[in-house]
Amino acid sequence: MTVETGGRVAASAPFSEHAAAEGDGAWIVSAHPARLFTRDQAITALTVAELGESGYPDSHPLVVMLREELR
Repeated sequence: MTVETGGRVAASAPFSEHAAAEGDGAWIVSAHPARLFTRDQAITALTVAELGESGYPDSHPLVVMLREELR
């Protein structure tokens, strides 16, 4: 999965079947390379990145709510 803004890649989230300890795999989001995500969490993280690239400040209620979901 990738987020593109203005013709450039803002963030990406490739899937790795070897990333998770359980052997189920995980998504690795470029904005959070040290953390493993489920598919839904990766979509949320990419949405936050896209909002940021679109000019939404970190204090915007939607950004705050989505970041809370990632905790």
